[in-house]
Amino acid sequence: MPVYQPPFTITSEILTAVANISEMLGRYSAGQATELTPQLRRGNRVRTIQASLAIEHNTLTVEQVTALLDGKRVLGSPKEIQEVQNAFAAYDTLADLVPSRVEDLLQTHKLLMFGLTEQAGSWRSGGVGIYREDQLVHMPPPASQVPRLVGELLAWLETNDVHPLISSCIFHYEFEFIHPFSDGNGRLGRFWQTLILSRWRSALAYLPVETLIKEQQNDYYSALRESDKACDATPFIAFMLRTLEQALTEALASEPLAGKHNTQANDQVTDQVTDQVTDQVKKLLTVLFSASEQALGSKELMERLQLKHRPSFRKSYLGPALESELIMMSYPERPNSPKQTYRLSHKGMAYIKL
Repeated sequence: MPVYQPPFTITSEILTAVANISEMLGRYSAGQATELTPQLRRGNRVRTIQASLAIEHNTLTVEQVTALLDGKRVLGSPKEIQEVQNAFAAYDTLADLVPSRVEDLLQTHKLLMFGLTEQAGSWRSGGVGIYREDQLVHMPPPASQVPRLVGELLAWLETNDVHPLISSCIFHYEFEFIHPFSDGNGRLGRFWQTLILSRWRSALAYLPVETLIKEQQNDYYSALRESDKACDATPFIAFMLRTLEQALTEALASEPLAGKHNTQANDQVTDQVTDQVTDQVKKLLTVLFSASEQALGSKELMERLQLKHRPSFRKSYLGPALESELIMMSYPERPNSPKQTYRLSHKGMAYIKL
């Protein structure tokens, strides 16, 4: 029996994206990935889980998800808290999963949806429709066809010779098209693409791509619909590769490279710099350090510093810290972005630990 071949076209845009991502990933793997401390890996994992669940209408914040991971109580619905706990349990198994094994797929769905649906770990038993704002946008195949279709897709995943960057996107799209479960298909599809990519390059296991998907949620769904309309995964592949490229661009911009660059950052924390750091900047660095390396926006920083006057905050706290390169922007190419957040640089981390 011939192996199923998903319909897609490798365009010049896709080839360019693959080349760009591969080049950036080389720098990322040689630099940031080798410097990812357990704390930073955990921070990226928290961001991934929070964003993926937010796409599914979970309202818990990054801080609340972090608190749950630390065993603290948070204000949230039992369903939302269960979703977070399930996601952490699933991601803890990432290193042990085989992307093409159907048993692993079912077990991961069981972990993700434990206590949330009676069909956790089982194929859907009936027909479903995908709606956006009360409008039917996709009618998946009948439930009777799900085991065969998923089996064919996994067989293709195991035997294809397509570049992993592309094959992971194809799997993601085809999985959402089949919609094999009664619930949890979106979060599992994104999880499985991360799994496929992590088997190609381990550094990608901790790249929080979901944060960008959340920010571009309408575009994400539009790419799925466009591929549905074309009966071809190409539009979705192009969207996901652009998102991966953006995630790597921001990762490279926000974290200094390892090795000699890291050493240079530490060397720059001289007595002269220490003397120049004001009490206000010290307080700002302390707040960011206590945030477990999570990026914080201006509003949240002001709240934690108990400040209400934004111009004073920018003049005495944020501006000097940025000028001294003790903190960095998550979106340096968009300094005035309403989504802008800040985190400690390696130089700032070295200073706060003095």
